[in-house]
Amino acid sequence: MNQMLAMRVFRCIVEAQGFSAAAERLDTTHSSVSRNLQQLESVLGVRLINRNTRRMSLTAAGERYYTACVDILDRVDAASQAVTLEQERPSGLLRISSPLVIGTLELARWLPAFQERYPDIQVDLSCSDPLVDLVADGFDVALRICGPLADSSLVARLLSVSPLVLVAAPAYVFKRGLPRGVAELNDHRLLTYASATQWVLVGEAGESSTVDCASSFHTDTITALHACALAGGGIAAFTLATVQDDLLTGRLVRILPEYTLGQRHYYALYPHARNLPAKVRVFVDYMAQYYGARN
Repeated sequence: MNQMLAMRVFRCIVEAQGFSAAAERLDTTHSSVSRNLQQLESVLGVRLINRNTRRMSLTAAGERYYTACVDILDRVDAASQAVTLEQERPSGLLRISSPLVIGTLELARWLPAFQERYPDIQVDLSCSDPLVDLVADGFDVALRICGPLADSSLVARLLSVSPLVLVAAPAYVFKRGLPRGVAELNDHRLLTYASATQWVLVGEAGESSTVDCASSFHTDTITALHACALAGGGIAAFTLATVQDDLLTGRLVRILPEYTLGQRHYYALYPHARNLPAKVRVFVDYMAQYYGARN
């Protein structure tokens, strides 16, 4: 027996004041209504309705059960309506895990417009470079910048592919000059990130050259690397997406623009695609549109 259905049938019998009227409201047969009530009474072990050929009335147990049914069914319907409305109008708390570079250097470009478009979504952003356990740590979605992603149980949507480029501040270039080839990088101050000891530069024809990084500045945070580059500390490597605004405004300039240090992939990761919450769906779509437009 479907007890929830039987409860709805019982409620309808009471409110329609009869079996035939209830069957008409429910678009079913008199016998189906009667069978649901009989099964419900059998499971409960009590008579809910006294009935004969002319009239029906609730028993004392039936009155109590009717009151409980109304409360339970109204709560269930309200919960279903709330979920449906959330799917139609994205809302609620959206927990995002992001690498530091996005949270500190790129967030200001996309977050205000996203919140303007979806004012009912509250963003909770956690910035750390190691990949978190989305399910165990309670995140809805993670943004990641890396090489091609290995297989995992997570759903991965590729947002963008951005080349890794060399840049420096105009003040640095004014003092030290522009390197005219890869070999001349050895005569410059190089700023490195994480465990980098070499740069492998790839030319437009696909040729590659390796530069040993005798770094004059090394850091494990991309924000410090960015600050040092802006201050004229030397030549550093960033994804084009990260420094695009700096290049457009002249705060940084490309070094050896005919070369890149490979590519980095921007991904949105989430636990599953089936019945994806609207708040996650619109965020991932928004990020795909944002980064796609910057390619």
